[in-house]
Amino acid sequence: MLSVQQAEQIIINSVQPLATERDIEIVDLLGASGRILAQEIISQLDFPHWDNSAMDGYAVRHADIAGCNAENPAILEIIAEIPAGKTPHKSILPGQAARIFTGAMMPAGADTVVMQEVTQRSGNSVTILDAPAPQAFVRHQGSFSQAGTALLSPGISIGATEIAVLASAQCIQIPVYRRPVVAIFSTGDELVTPDRPLKPGQLVDSNQYALATLVTQTGAIPKMLGIIPDDPELLKNTISQALESADIVISSGGVSVGDYDFVDRILSSLGGEIHFRAIAVKPGKPLTFATFNFSSERSSILYFGLPGNPVSSLVTFWRFVQPAIRKFSGISDFWQPIFVKAKTQHSFKSDGKKESYFWGQLHLVNGEYEFTLAGGSQNSGNLINLAQTNGLAILPVGKTLVNVGDLVQVLQVQ
Repeated sequence: MLSVQQAEQIIINSVQPLATERDIEIVDLLGASGRILAQEIISQLDFPHWDNSAMDGYAVRHADIAGCNAENPAILEIIAEIPAGKTPHKSILPGQAARIFTGAMMPAGADTVVMQEVTQRSGNSVTILDAPAPQAFVRHQGSFSQAGTALLSPGISIGATEIAVLASAQCIQIPVYRRPVVAIFSTGDELVTPDRPLKPGQLVDSNQYALATLVTQTGAIPKMLGIIPDDPELLKNTISQALESADIVISSGGVSVGDYDFVDRILSSLGGEIHFRAIAVKPGKPLTFATFNFSSERSSILYFGLPGNPVSSLVTFWRFVQPAIRKFSGISDFWQPIFVKAKTQHSFKSDGKKESYFWGQLHLVNGEYEFTLAGGSQNSGNLINLAQTNGLAILPVGKTLVNVGDLVQVLQVQ
């Protein structure tokens, strides 16, 4: 049986990220929010576009104010007022100044801005009571970024700050990677949809809805294929359909060793390469991972056969599937799981034979993380106390006990 780390490495090494021209689409500026940038953004503009003032005050020649102070002030003639958005039409000559506002263009001849708090104005003259350093409060053209240099690199997730940069660069058609399509279905005669009344022995299919939500949150497009009965032919047809229309396929249930667990043998019959069927992890041991390579024009299709128990299904998604989707989507970095050290507020134990995950709440308290175990039983079938989970505390193989106050490794989830 593979370790968690071995399984993780196999999965990540199998992921072929979106990268070719066929995986790129053009969206408008607001449509780029949350998408993955596919090409380098180079602006033909300098930032700032021109020398401008970082303060409300007066644009002056530093030579006219050097060394002045309250006892020996400099008095200058005000020849212009320059608001933001207006082009100055007068040059500053010796003994002159221009009233200037934040963001306004610097006039020719001026090299320094004196903030208004150290000045006194009287009619058309201004008294400078304190001399700033040369070039003070001037934002020089191209000092942030020069025309022709890269503003944004491919592989980043586009958020509010990136949208602001794109807008400033007047880039309104943005090349992004298409969103991966993830087919999702559940297996089992016992399952019904949430809108149907329950009969004895039946279960509501919560996995498909939870997984579709997680796929959406990860930046991909879920394609829900419904509940597939324990019928090998129907299951084979569904998997074939999923493989034709999706980049990644996720099923839940049917991957254990029961008489009605058909998934693995169907994957093999369809030409899939099954990399593993079980992992030394709790919850989530019966996890199948396979890849399909049908065409050189498509990336390898990833297949995840998740356990049917609700907690096991979500834990294995967080630990193994989510990083794979993020890497596949074209993100160049930070697609890996995020682990933090946290002080546990509860004790918990395992048999030490598998890497064990315990769900609960992760909080930042006075600059340090604390982990609170979810109330109720830590049972893979107990979906109820999984609500509001944002962290999975980990007991590695060989460790059987964590005491209150111990530091534990916690996987951040969302």
